[in-house]
Amino acid sequence: MKLELFIANKIKSGGISGKRLAGPVVKVAVAGIVLGMVVMIISVATGMGFQKEIREKIIGFGSHIQVVSYDFNLSYQTNPIEQDMDLEEQMLSVPGVRHIQRFATKPGLIKTREEMQGIVLRGVGQEFDWSFFRTILVDGHPLSLGEEKTSNGILLSDDLAGMLGLKVGDKVPMYFFEDQIRARNFTIEGIFDSHLPELDETFVIADIRQVQRLNNWESSQISGYELLAGDFDELMQTGMGVAEVVSGHITPDGTMMRTRTIRQTQPQIFGWLDLLDMNIIVILVLIVLVAGFNMITGLLILILERTNMIGVLKAMGIADWPLRKVFLTLAANITVRGLFWGNLLGLGFCWAQAGFGFVKLDPANYFLDTVPIHLSLLHILLLNVGAIFTIFLMMLGPSYLVARISPVKAIRFE
Repeated sequence: MKLELFIANKIKSGGISGKRLAGPVVKVAVAGIVLGMVVMIISVATGMGFQKEIREKIIGFGSHIQVVSYDFNLSYQTNPIEQDMDLEEQMLSVPGVRHIQRFATKPGLIKTREEMQGIVLRGVGQEFDWSFFRTILVDGHPLSLGEEKTSNGILLSDDLAGMLGLKVGDKVPMYFFEDQIRARNFTIEGIFDSHLPELDETFVIADIRQVQRLNNWESSQISGYELLAGDFDELMQTGMGVAEVVSGHITPDGTMMRTRTIRQTQPQIFGWLDLLDMNIIVILVLIVLVAGFNMITGLLILILERTNMIGVLKAMGIADWPLRKVFLTLAANITVRGLFWGNLLGLGFCWAQAGFGFVKLDPANYFLDTVPIHLSLLHILLLNVGAIFTIFLMMLGPSYLVARISPVKAIRFE
C-alpha cells in the first residue's frame, strides 16, 4: 500500500490524533454532496420528464411532420391535396419516418340547448395511430373505423364535455358554415383529457370521410399527411429528408406540397420548453458550486487540524505532492460516499415518483397532474462524472496549502 493511501486511511479511521472537528466536518461534507446529488438528479429527471410529456401531448395532436398543400392558407379550412400511394411509399422510405397517416380538418360549431362552442373537426383514417389518445382517454373508447361504413362517432375533450354538459353516448349536433349552414349529428364514443386547454377545447376527432363530405371532396382528397418520426432529436434531419421528397412531387392537377415540423407549427410552446434546458443548467451549476465550496471548507479544516502531523511528515522527508495526495484521497473518499448515497436517494425518489406518482400537480397551471420523471443512464453518468471532475478541480487549490506549511512552525503549531 502506498504511504499516502495508508496515512489517509489512518486519518479516516481515527488512527491519527487530532480528530476533534474532523468527524462532524466530514459528515457535513458528505451530507452536502448527498443533498446536492439528490437535487441534481431530481432537477434533471423532472425537467426532462416535463419536456417529454408536454412534447408528446403536442405531437399527439399534430404529429412530428405534416405534409400539406403549398399555399399560404393558415386556417383549418384547408385546400385539398390528392392522396398518392407512390408519394406515401417514398416518404416512408425516408430515414427516421416510422408511420404515415391521413388527416382532414373542418372548422365548425357545437351547439346544445344552453351552450355553444367553436371547434375544429379533425378527420382521421383507419391507419391512424391511437396510442397517444389511449393514454389520455378518461371515458369511452377510440373510434372504430371500418373500411366500408363511415363512422358517426367522435372523440372530444373532457373540457368540452363539461362545458356543454355532454357524456359518452350523447348525440351532438354540429354546424358548419360555407354558402349555407350544414348540420350534422354525431355520437360521442370517447372523452379524452390532455390537460392542454388550448388543444382540448379546439379539436374533435372524427372519421375522415365525414370531413371529406362536409368539404365536398372526393374520397382521394385530404388536407394532408401526418408523419411520425422515430427520434425527436433527429426531427430536423428527418424533416429535411421528407421535404426533399415532397418538393419534387407535383400532383396531376398541378398542386405542389410543403412540409412543416411540429417545431414550426408550435414555435411558442417549443421555445418555452427549450428555456427549461437553461433552467436545468443553472440549477446544476449552482448545486455543484455549493457542494464544491462545502468540500473546500471541509478540506481546509482537515488540513489545519493536522498541521502538526504535516510538519512531522515533512521533517521526515516526505515531499509536498505525496502529502497533498493524502488529503486529495480523503476528499475523494468523501465525494464517493456522498455520490453513492446521493444517487441512491435521488434515483429512489425518481423510481417511486415514476411508479406511484405521489407528488401531484395542478393541471390548470402545469398541464400535468403528477410530477413527470424521465432519466436515462447517460444522464446519470454525465451527472456523476461532471460532479467528480468539478469537485476534484476545486480540491486542487486547498490541497496546495500543504505545500505552504513550514515544518518547524507546523511542529510547534497549537
